[in-house]
Amino acid sequence: MKKAIFLDRDGTINVEKDYLHKIEDFEFETGALEALKIFQELGYIVVVVTNQSGIARGYYTETDLKKLNDYMSIKVKEYGGNIVECYYCPHHSEKGLEQYKIKCNCRKPEAGMLIDAIARYDIDVEKSYMVGDKVSDIKAGEKVKVTPILVKTGYGKKTLEKENITCKVYDNLLEFAKSII
Repeated sequence: MKKAIFLDRDGTINVEKDYLHKIEDFEFETGALEALKIFQELGYIVVVVTNQSGIARGYYTETDLKKLNDYMSIKVKEYGGNIVECYYCPHHSEKGLEQYKIKCNCRKPEAGMLIDAIARYDIDVEKSYMVGDKVSDIKAGEKVKVTPILVKTGYGKKTLEKENITCKVYDNLLEFAKSII
């Protein structure tokens, strides 16, 4: 079995920008590339799990998202890290285009994306983490019994102000990565 780091994308790996879908607008969070390299060196597989309701809302397409995720993965690899797969949920239960307007099991806080990756990559949940900047990330991780981590980047600081957070909290992804060395 493999140990894994599940990562939310927006606000965790990259700077939060509403409905990000253009490569020219993509910007890594400070220290994120170094963190991803550390995860690789420590033998973790990295799986991105991201809600992308901008697809449901018609702001961009699945093709646009895949191009952006490919760009991100290439940059991570050039720095010495590796993302094995980018899972995404294009759905929204109330808003958007009819084919995406469904209540699904993949939109965090549901754990469908994590469940799929755990089965596909033979992941040991006891040795794995889910890192994100929102309560929905924490809850998705808790549902599959991986250790949830909140980072203060993206919406993380607002999450801390509004919610009763019981998991460990780090300033950013790099601080978390250094804590597991």
